[in-house]
Amino acid sequence: MKVAVFRKAHFNAAHRLYNKAWTEDKNNEVFGLCNNANWHGHNYELEVKLVGEVDPETGYVIDLKVLKDIIKQEVEERFDHKNLNLDCPEFASLNPTAENICVVIYDLLRAAIGDQYELQVRLYETPRNYVEYPA
Repeated sequence: MKVAVFRKAHFNAAHRLYNKAWTEDKNNEVFGLCNNANWHGHNYELEVKLVGEVDPETGYVIDLKVLKDIIKQEVEERFDHKNLNLDCPEFASLNPTAENICVVIYDLLRAAIGDQYELQVRLYETPRNYVEYPA
């Protein structure tokens, strides 16, 4: 019996969308206000979905306290109140778009969570804009 469980989390971070190989004009054309040289920030909402077998002894797919602690350690402590471009090595050469942030979070969680679970990450950059990986 497979069941999906979800855990939500939140972090605040600043970033700038910018391609070093492009001119300032092209960056402004493609990224608009998100290319602000003085950065801009988001209140990111994260939703983590795990699918797995229900343990017959505990009744859990996973203890959600364990999942909460993994998310806190791997995501919140790493990205909360940070400038993603400057403070986070994951984005030293990777443009911190919502899509890229979502994949990075997935990879971090995938490494910390057992392979017995299917994993999906949904990241809200705004209440109306979100990305999901894997799609």
